[in-house]
Amino acid sequence: MKQIKPGRKVLSAAILALAFAPAAAQVELPLPGSPGPKSGPAFPGAPEPRIAPVPPRVPPAPDPQSKAPQAGTEKEAAASPATGPEQRAQLLEELYGRLATAPDEETGTQISTAIEQLWQHSGSPTADLLMARAAAATEAERRDLAMKLLNAAVELQPDYAEAWNRRAYLFYLENDYTRALGDIRRVLALEPQHFKAIEGLANILHHLDEKKAALEAYESLLKVHPMAPGAKKIADDLRVEVEGRGI
Repeated sequence: MKQIKPGRKVLSAAILALAFAPAAAQVELPLPGSPGPKSGPAFPGAPEPRIAPVPPRVPPAPDPQSKAPQAGTEKEAAASPATGPEQRAQLLEELYGRLATAPDEETGTQISTAIEQLWQHSGSPTADLLMARAAAATEAERRDLAMKLLNAAVELQPDYAEAWNRRAYLFYLENDYTRALGDIRRVLALEPQHFKAIEGLANILHHLDEKKAALEAYESLLKVHPMAPGAKKIADDLRVEVEGRGI
């Protein structure tokens, strides 16, 4: 895949327009210029972006001897493959509300895990199979195969946010930040509180030394997931750097 060439002023404006413009569809933004880093941070001191997709989790088969989980619990929400679209949306809304007010990191982790498991259910057995095979191909570093599978998944289920999120990660691995950001934008249009996509946006911007924009993205992440591991410290450090520059 062709790498992106840096054109710092154009890159900055293009990324910010792509990342924050209020549109519901994926937009491919042509950038003049050149490759991102082959490995390691793009700039000294910039962290490695952490936008790895959530590994697919297959909910365990229900034990007929066990008691049914209580309604409204994170456990029930996470382990309900039969959840319909409306019920899934209601469960997610409730869990996002709990996540935003989680009192400690342990509680936040439990709630975020339940949300991540709900993200795995596309509502289509075929899409779920494509996603599982794409995850296995990515793990085996067969990126071309993973990309074909994810392309098929987003074509089959264009409203399935997690498929776009996984493809964003693959684009990132190929140093194609334009398309990675385009897919992240699509994720957030479909699922505005998708904290993994927000974290991906924040980390890519930080990786590209777009510190003011990265700070805004981290602040958005902390509103959705205040206990996101490491996010508060990175945001605090960025705030000092941004304010120190008088921006």
